Amino acid sequence: MAKQAQLIEKLSAQMVEWDNQIFRLKDREKNSLQSPEDATALAALQQKRAEAAHKLEGMPSASGGEMEGLKKGTDEVWDEIRSGLRDAIIKVK
Repeated sequence: MAKQAQLIEKLSAQMVEWDNQIFRLKDREKNSLQSPEDATALAALQQKRAEAAHKLEGMPSASGGEMEGLKKGTDEVWDEIRSGLRDAIIKVK
């Protein structure tokens, strides 16, 4: 259980950092001319973030087998968010 709590804490901290990065991206894009593709990419990134949050919510009450499934699904969404944020940050710079 301690390992599960550590993972949840780590993922929660990452979510806060992503929220900050998404907020900064939205703010930058408001101050510049935003293409429809940029708006679509940001919306997709926010959707992935919502998916990650949903998976994270299920972790505290998950049993061992459920936890493994949630962790695997979370890892996939996390990778997609990392990639999307990296691409968006590069594009906005």
